[in-house]
Amino acid sequence: MPLRPRLTTGMRQGELLGLLWRDVDLTTKVLHVRRALITGYGKQTYESPKSAKSRRSITLSGKAVAALEAHRRCSRDAGIYEDDRPVFCNRIGGPLHPKNLMDRHFRPMLRRAGLPPIRFHDLRHTAATLLLSKGIHPKIVSEVLGHANISITLDVYSHCLPNMQGPAASAMDDALN
Repeated sequence: MPLRPRLTTGMRQGELLGLLWRDVDLTTKVLHVRRALITGYGKQTYESPKSAKSRRSITLSGKAVAALEAHRRCSRDAGIYEDDRPVFCNRIGGPLHPKNLMDRHFRPMLRRAGLPPIRFHDLRHTAATLLLSKGIHPKIVSEVLGHANISITLDVYSHCLPNMQGPAASAMDDALN
């Protein structure tokens, strides 16, 4: 399972596991978050994302597109690719259980990369922090993450913004010249 889509989109775990191939357009480099996989009481169901803003379209990075193209080729070779099947599925093409995601894919990947154990959700925080540190406007970061409003993004990630004051002061000097 490629981590790039999670890291580059900041999608929630349930949104990622609820992603079907029909939601991904690799030609236009856009994916559509339309559902989340919810696991509980011994069953898995697809539900609408947690808020209206969570139902969104996300433009994919080139690295995410390349990872998804390779993943799609592997899915086709394994005979489990269909538009109505999950992008990230089990061996028979069904929804991947979150515990299996962690135990069989995520933790081994971290070990192979020599990285310390982290929560899967930390990839979402990393995506937001990387975007903000590269000067992406918090409103855009909020839309990518599917936050209900920009104040959530600013409250959670305001620690990433102090280093942006230098460019703001320079912009003010430029504006007043």
